[in-house]
This record gives sequence, C-alpha cells and structure tokens, in this order.
Amino acid sequence: MQEFALFALVALLALGAYWSLVIFPKQRDFTKRQRYVQSLDEGAEVVTYGGIVGRVLKVEADKGIVQVEIAQGVVVRLITAAIVQAYDPETFAEAARAGMEAEAENQSTS
Repeated sequence: MQEFALFALVALLALGAYWSLVIFPKQRDFTKRQRYVQSLDEGAEVVTYGGIVGRVLKVEADKGIVQVEIAQGVVVRLITAAIVQAYDPETFAEAARAGMEAEAENQSTS
C-alpha cells in the first residue's frame, strides 16, 4: 500500500510538472494569439505562419477569414489562425542582425 501511495505521489508530481512546463505555456500563447487576431484592424501589417508579410484588407470574423495583400494587387484569403503576429520591421531587423552575428562568430571559431 505504501508503494502505491508513493507511486501516486510521483505520478501527480510528474503530471503537474508536465502541465506547468508544456500545456500551460501553449495555452497562454494560444489565448494571446487569439486576442491579437480578434483585435485585427484593416490596414494592419501582419506576419503569417509561412513568414509572409502582408497588409490586412478585410476581416470576415464570422467566417474566420482574413484577406491579406501580400504584394500590390495580390490578395490572398487566409484563415485567422494563420496570422501569427503584427509585423514590426525593427524587431525583425534586430533578430536578423543577431542571427548574422552569431553565424559569423560560429564561423570564426571553427
């Protein structure tokens, strides 16, 4: 009986750790992205899951579809779940510079 209680305690601790390290962060990111998608306005620049940058032309919230212009005259229809975040050129440029610096550092140490 004592072994069963110990096993149950370890299993509960493992499940709690799994929830707090895996499930909870995913739920938090999902709700954050859902709030962003619900607040989309026409004219906002966004990034899709595929890494495509475009400008929102029309939001059809009842259908869950967004029309995004990815180049002049090129409009694609996306499901709202495909929108990842707002496009901020400064943030992306900074990340690109950091990546290039890290790559140059790795090449110099090789």
